[in-house]
Amino acid sequence: MKALRLTSTSGSKPSLSLSTLPKPSPPPGSVLVKIRAAGINPSDVINAKGGFPYTTFPRTPGRDYAGVVVEGPEEFLGKEVYGTSGKVLSFTTDGTHAEYCVISCDGINLKPSSLSFVQAAAVGVPFTTAALTVRRAMIQSTDRVLILGASGAVGSAACQLARNKACQVLRAARRGSVDVNLTTDPELSTVKSLTEGKGVDVVIDTTGSPALMRAALRILALRGRLVYISAPKEGSTDFTFDMKQLYREEKMIIGCNSLLQTLPEAAKELGGLTPGFEDGSLQAPNESDIETTRIEDAVNVYQMKGNLGNSKKIVISF
Repeated sequence: MKALRLTSTSGSKPSLSLSTLPKPSPPPGSVLVKIRAAGINPSDVINAKGGFPYTTFPRTPGRDYAGVVVEGPEEFLGKEVYGTSGKVLSFTTDGTHAEYCVISCDGINLKPSSLSFVQAAAVGVPFTTAALTVRRAMIQSTDRVLILGASGAVGSAACQLARNKACQVLRAARRGSVDVNLTTDPELSTVKSLTEGKGVDVVIDTTGSPALMRAALRILALRGRLVYISAPKEGSTDFTFDMKQLYREEKMIIGCNSLLQTLPEAAKELGGLTPGFEDGSLQAPNESDIETTRIEDAVNVYQMKGNLGNSKKIVISF
Protein backbone atom coordinates (compact mmCIF):
# COMPACT_ATOMS: atom_id res chain seq x y z
CA MET A 1 0.00 0.00 0.00
CA LYS A 2 1.01 3.62 -0.49
CA ALA A 3 1.70 5.53 2.71
CA LEU A 4 3.48 8.62 3.92
CA ARG A 5 6.41 7.69 6.13
CA LEU A 6 8.33 9.64 8.74
CA THR A 7 11.85 8.38 9.44
CA SER A 8 14.46 9.69 11.85
CA THR A 9 17.90 8.50 12.95
CA SER A 10 20.11 9.50 15.87
CA GLY A 11 17.83 12.27 17.05
CA SER A 12 17.86 14.09 13.70
CA LYS A 13 14.78 15.88 12.39
CA PRO A 14 12.40 13.41 10.71
CA SER A 15 12.21 13.05 6.95
CA LEU A 16 8.84 12.60 5.21
CA SER A 17 8.52 10.50 2.05
CA LEU A 18 6.01 8.47 0.07
CA SER A 19 6.61 4.76 0.65
CA THR A 20 5.18 1.41 -0.36
CA LEU A 21 4.41 -0.79 2.65
CA PRO A 22 2.71 -4.17 3.15
CA LYS A 23 -1.01 -3.95 3.85
CA PRO A 24 -1.38 -4.43 7.63
CA SER A 25 -3.54 -7.06 9.31
CA PRO A 26 -5.72 -6.09 12.27
CA PRO A 27 -5.10 -7.92 15.56
CA PRO A 28 -8.07 -9.05 17.69
CA GLY A 29 -10.11 -6.09 18.88
CA SER A 30 -9.17 -3.98 15.87
CA VAL A 31 -10.37 -3.32 12.33
CA LEU A 32 -8.62 -2.55 9.06
CA VAL A 33 -10.03 0.59 7.49
CA LYS A 34 -9.62 1.29 3.79
CA ILE A 35 -8.99 5.03 3.97
CA ARG A 36 -11.13 7.05 1.56
CA ALA A 37 -10.06 10.46 2.87
CA ALA A 38 -7.68 11.77 5.55
CA GLY A 39 -7.35 15.35 6.77
CA ILE A 40 -4.01 17.11 7.19
CA ASN A 41 -3.96 19.07 10.45
CA PRO A 42 -1.40 21.57 11.80
CA SER A 43 -0.34 18.96 14.37
CA ASP A 44 0.52 16.57 11.52
CA VAL A 45 2.81 19.19 9.99
CA ILE A 46 4.42 19.90 13.38
CA ASN A 47 4.88 16.15 13.89
CA ALA A 48 6.61 15.87 10.51
CA LYS A 49 9.07 18.53 11.67
CA GLY A 50 9.92 16.63 14.86
CA GLY A 51 7.84 18.86 17.10
CA PHE A 52 6.57 16.15 19.47
CA PRO A 53 8.92 14.24 21.78
CA TYR A 54 6.70 11.17 22.08
CA THR A 55 6.58 10.23 18.38
CA THR A 56 8.32 6.94 17.61
CA PHE A 57 9.88 6.16 14.23
CA PRO A 58 9.42 5.03 11.56
CA ARG A 59 5.85 6.28 11.59
CA THR A 60 2.95 7.02 9.24
CA PRO A 61 1.37 10.38 10.16
CA GLY A 62 -2.31 11.34 10.16
CA ARG A 63 -4.91 11.68 12.94
CA ASP A 64 -8.19 12.15 11.04
CA TYR A 65 -9.85 9.79 8.57
CA ALA A 66 -12.98 8.51 6.89
CA GLY A 67 -13.23 5.14 5.21
CA VAL A 68 -14.71 1.65 5.06
CA VAL A 69 -13.98 -1.32 7.33
CA VAL A 70 -12.61 -4.17 5.19
CA GLU A 71 -11.27 -6.56 7.87
CA GLY A 72 -12.15 -7.24 11.49
CA PRO A 73 -15.16 -8.39 13.52
CA GLU A 74 -18.14 -9.26 11.31
CA GLU A 75 -20.41 -6.57 12.78
CA PHE A 76 -18.06 -3.86 11.48
CA LEU A 77 -17.40 -5.19 7.96
CA GLY A 78 -18.52 -2.84 5.21
CA LYS A 79 -19.37 -0.03 7.62
CA GLU A 80 -18.52 3.53 6.65
CA VAL A 81 -16.59 5.00 9.57
CA TYR A 82 -14.76 8.16 10.57
CA GLY A 83 -12.59 9.18 13.47
CA THR A 84 -9.71 11.03 15.04
CA SER A 85 -7.00 10.47 17.62
CA GLY A 86 -4.98 12.00 20.41
CA LYS A 87 -1.30 11.10 20.55
CA VAL A 88 -1.89 7.53 19.34
CA LEU A 89 -2.45 7.44 15.57
CA SER A 90 0.46 9.29 13.94
CA PHE A 91 2.56 9.24 17.12
CA THR A 92 2.90 5.78 18.67
CA THR A 93 0.99 3.75 16.06
CA ASP A 94 0.75 4.27 12.32
CA GLY A 95 -1.71 6.96 11.30
CA THR A 96 -4.17 7.57 8.52
CA HIS A 97 -2.10 9.07 5.69
CA ALA A 98 -2.03 5.70 3.98
CA GLU A 99 -4.34 3.55 1.89
CA TYR A 100 -5.12 1.35 4.92
CA CYS A 101 -4.97 1.86 8.68
CA VAL A 102 -5.44 -0.46 11.66
CA ILE A 103 -7.67 1.09 14.34
CA SER A 104 -9.03 -0.39 17.57
CA CYS A 105 -12.75 -1.16 17.54
CA ASP A 106 -13.37 1.30 20.37
CA GLY A 107 -11.70 4.07 18.36
CA ILE A 108 -14.13 4.27 15.42
CA ASN A 109 -17.51 5.89 14.80
CA LEU A 110 -20.09 5.33 12.10
CA LYS A 111 -19.80 8.11 9.54
CA PRO A 112 -22.80 10.47 9.39
CA SER A 113 -24.74 9.77 6.21
CA SER A 114 -25.03 13.52 5.69
CA LEU A 115 -21.26 13.89 5.21
CA SER A 116 -19.11 12.82 2.28
CA PHE A 117 -15.88 11.00 3.03
CA VAL A 118 -13.93 14.19 2.36
CA GLN A 119 -16.12 16.23 4.72
CA ALA A 120 -15.96 13.56 7.43
CA ALA A 121 -12.17 13.51 7.21
CA ALA A 122 -12.06 17.28 7.77
CA VAL A 123 -13.95 17.49 11.08
CA GLY A 124 -12.09 15.23 13.52
CA VAL A 125 -9.39 17.31 15.19
CA PRO A 126 -11.09 20.72 14.69
CA PHE A 127 -14.48 19.73 16.10
CA THR A 128 -13.28 17.49 18.93
CA THR A 129 -10.80 20.17 20.03
CA ALA A 130 -13.59 22.76 19.91
CA ALA A 131 -15.89 20.44 21.89
CA LEU A 132 -13.15 20.01 24.49
CA THR A 133 -12.83 23.79 24.92
CA VAL A 134 -16.58 24.28 25.23
CA ARG A 135 -16.85 21.51 27.81
CA ARG A 136 -13.86 22.67 29.86
CA ALA A 137 -15.21 26.26 29.79
CA MET A 138 -18.49 25.00 31.30
CA ILE A 139 -20.47 27.19 28.90
CA GLN A 140 -24.06 27.96 29.92
CA SER A 141 -26.89 29.52 27.92
CA THR A 142 -26.54 32.78 29.86
CA ASP A 143 -22.85 33.21 29.00
CA ARG A 144 -21.32 35.78 26.69
CA VAL A 145 -18.60 33.96 24.73
CA LEU A 146 -15.71 35.46 22.74
CA ILE A 147 -13.93 33.22 20.21
CA LEU A 148 -10.43 34.41 19.27
CA GLY A 149 -9.44 33.05 15.86
CA ALA A 150 -13.07 32.43 14.91
CA SER A 151 -12.32 32.06 11.20
CA GLY A 152 -9.99 29.09 11.74
CA ALA A 153 -11.01 25.43 11.75
CA VAL A 154 -11.21 25.06 15.55
CA GLY A 155 -12.55 28.57 16.09
CA SER A 156 -15.40 28.21 13.60
CA ALA A 157 -16.34 24.84 15.11
CA ALA A 158 -16.32 26.39 18.60
CA CYS A 159 -18.67 29.14 17.35
CA GLN A 160 -21.17 26.52 16.20
CA LEU A 161 -20.98 24.53 19.43
CA ALA A 162 -21.34 27.63 21.60
CA ARG A 163 -24.30 28.91 19.58
CA ASN A 164 -25.98 25.53 19.98
CA LYS A 165 -25.94 26.22 23.72
CA ALA A 166 -28.00 29.38 23.04
CA CYS A 167 -25.42 31.80 24.40
CA GLN A 168 -24.25 35.09 22.90
CA VAL A 169 -21.21 34.46 20.70
CA LEU A 170 -18.78 37.15 19.56
CA ARG A 171 -16.45 36.23 16.69
CA ALA A 172 -12.95 37.71 16.60
CA ALA A 173 -10.48 37.29 13.74
CA ARG A 174 -7.98 39.29 11.71
CA ARG A 175 -10.14 39.44 8.62
CA GLY A 176 -13.62 38.76 7.30
CA SER A 177 -17.06 39.62 8.63
CA VAL A 178 -16.52 39.40 12.39
CA ASP A 179 -17.66 41.17 15.55
CA VAL A 180 -14.12 42.09 16.62
CA ASN A 181 -11.35 42.75 14.10
CA LEU A 182 -8.10 41.63 15.71
CA THR A 183 -6.01 43.62 13.25
CA THR A 184 -7.59 46.99 14.06
CA ASP A 185 -8.56 46.20 17.67
CA PRO A 186 -5.86 43.99 19.26
CA GLU A 187 -6.84 45.30 22.72
CA LEU A 188 -10.39 43.94 22.24
CA SER A 189 -11.90 47.32 23.14
CA THR A 190 -14.91 46.58 20.91
CA VAL A 191 -16.00 43.86 23.32
CA LYS A 192 -16.99 46.38 26.00
CA SER A 193 -19.35 48.21 23.66
CA LEU A 194 -20.83 44.94 22.39
CA THR A 195 -21.55 43.76 25.95
CA GLU A 196 -22.71 47.08 27.45
CA GLY A 197 -19.48 47.27 29.42
CA LYS A 198 -19.97 43.87 31.09
CA GLY A 199 -17.23 41.96 29.29
CA VAL A 200 -17.52 38.27 28.45
CA ASP A 201 -17.94 35.21 30.65
CA VAL A 202 -15.86 32.92 28.44
CA VAL A 203 -12.96 33.42 26.04
CA ILE A 204 -11.90 30.56 23.78
CA ASP A 205 -8.46 31.45 22.43
CA THR A 206 -7.23 29.48 19.42
CA THR A 207 -4.51 31.96 18.38
CA GLY A 208 -1.59 31.28 20.71
CA SER A 209 -0.89 35.01 21.06
CA PRO A 210 0.26 36.16 24.53
CA ALA A 211 -0.75 39.75 23.69
CA LEU A 212 -4.31 38.71 22.81
CA MET A 213 -4.45 36.48 25.88
CA ARG A 214 -3.54 39.41 28.14
CA ALA A 215 -6.18 41.57 26.44
CA ALA A 216 -8.73 38.77 26.86
CA LEU A 217 -8.07 38.58 30.61
CA ARG A 218 -8.79 42.29 30.89
CA ILE A 219 -12.24 42.02 29.29
CA LEU A 220 -13.16 38.82 31.15
CA ALA A 221 -16.10 39.29 33.52
CA LEU A 222 -16.26 38.25 37.17
CA ARG A 223 -15.74 34.45 37.48
CA GLY A 224 -14.86 34.34 33.78
CA ARG A 225 -13.06 31.42 32.13
CA LEU A 226 -10.30 31.74 29.54
CA VAL A 227 -9.63 28.53 27.63
CA TYR A 228 -6.68 28.28 25.24
CA ILE A 229 -5.35 25.58 22.92
CA SER A 230 -2.12 27.01 21.55
CA ALA A 231 1.12 28.83 22.36
CA PRO A 232 3.72 30.71 20.30
CA LYS A 233 5.53 28.46 17.81
CA GLU A 234 8.75 30.45 18.27
CA GLY A 235 10.26 32.61 20.99
CA SER A 236 9.21 32.73 24.61
CA THR A 237 6.08 30.96 25.82
CA ASP A 238 6.17 32.72 29.19
CA PHE A 239 2.93 34.43 30.22
CA THR A 240 2.46 36.80 33.16
CA PHE A 241 -0.74 37.99 34.85
CA ASP A 242 -1.89 39.82 37.96
CA MET A 243 -2.32 37.05 40.55
CA LYS A 244 -4.23 39.30 42.93
CA GLN A 245 -6.77 40.36 40.32
CA LEU A 246 -7.19 36.79 39.08
CA TYR A 247 -8.07 35.31 42.46
CA ARG A 248 -10.11 38.26 43.66
CA GLU A 249 -12.30 38.09 40.56
CA GLU A 250 -12.25 34.25 40.59
CA LYS A 251 -11.16 34.05 36.98
CA MET A 252 -9.79 30.83 35.52
CA ILE A 253 -7.17 30.10 32.87
CA ILE A 254 -7.64 26.62 31.40
CA GLY A 255 -5.37 24.82 28.94
CA CYS A 256 -6.87 22.26 26.55
CA ASN A 257 -4.85 19.65 24.66
CA SER A 258 -6.70 17.19 22.44
CA LEU A 259 -3.51 15.11 22.12
CA LEU A 260 -4.05 13.86 25.68
CA GLN A 261 -7.16 11.95 24.59
CA THR A 262 -6.93 8.20 24.12
CA LEU A 263 -8.49 6.63 21.04
CA PRO A 264 -11.66 5.65 22.95
CA GLU A 265 -11.89 9.15 24.47
CA ALA A 266 -11.48 10.79 21.06
CA ALA A 267 -14.10 8.43 19.62
CA LYS A 268 -16.52 9.29 22.42
CA GLU A 269 -15.95 13.03 21.85
CA LEU A 270 -16.58 12.71 18.11
CA GLY A 271 -19.49 10.33 18.65
CA GLY A 272 -21.19 12.99 20.75
CA LEU A 273 -21.03 15.33 17.74
CA THR A 274 -22.36 12.83 15.18
CA PRO A 275 -26.08 13.56 15.86
CA GLY A 276 -25.39 17.25 15.21
CA PHE A 277 -23.90 16.48 11.80
CA GLU A 278 -26.86 14.20 11.07
CA ASP A 279 -29.57 16.72 11.97
CA GLY A 280 -27.78 19.76 10.55
CA SER A 281 -27.22 21.61 13.82
CA LEU A 282 -23.49 21.21 13.14
CA GLN A 283 -22.09 22.04 9.72
CA ALA A 284 -18.94 20.43 8.36
CA PRO A 285 -16.98 22.47 5.80
CA ASN A 286 -18.50 22.44 2.33
CA GLU A 287 -16.54 20.35 -0.15
CA SER A 288 -15.99 23.53 -2.17
CA ASP A 289 -14.08 24.93 0.82
CA ILE A 290 -11.82 21.87 1.10
CA GLU A 291 -8.79 21.31 -1.11
CA THR A 292 -8.19 17.66 -1.95
CA THR A 293 -4.87 16.14 -2.92
CA ARG A 294 -3.56 12.73 -3.93
CA ILE A 295 -1.25 10.90 -1.58
CA GLU A 296 1.40 11.09 -4.32
CA ASP A 297 1.40 14.88 -3.87
CA ALA A 298 1.00 14.95 -0.09
CA VAL A 299 4.70 15.41 0.76
CA ASN A 300 4.66 18.70 -1.17
CA VAL A 301 1.44 19.69 0.61
CA TYR A 302 3.11 19.13 4.00
CA GLN A 303 5.96 21.40 2.94
CA MET A 304 3.55 24.05 1.65
CA LYS A 305 1.49 24.10 4.86
CA GLY A 306 4.67 24.30 6.90
CA ASN A 307 5.87 27.31 4.94
CA LEU A 308 2.57 29.18 4.64
CA GLY A 309 1.10 28.60 8.09
CA ASN A 310 -2.70 28.82 8.17
CA SER A 311 -4.24 27.91 4.83
CA LYS A 312 -7.25 26.20 3.31
CA LYS A 313 -8.21 22.83 4.81
CA ILE A 314 -6.51 20.07 2.85
CA VAL A 315 -7.68 16.46 2.72
CA ILE A 316 -5.91 13.52 1.10
CA SER A 317 -8.47 11.75 -1.10
CA PHE A 318 -7.95 8.12 -2.16
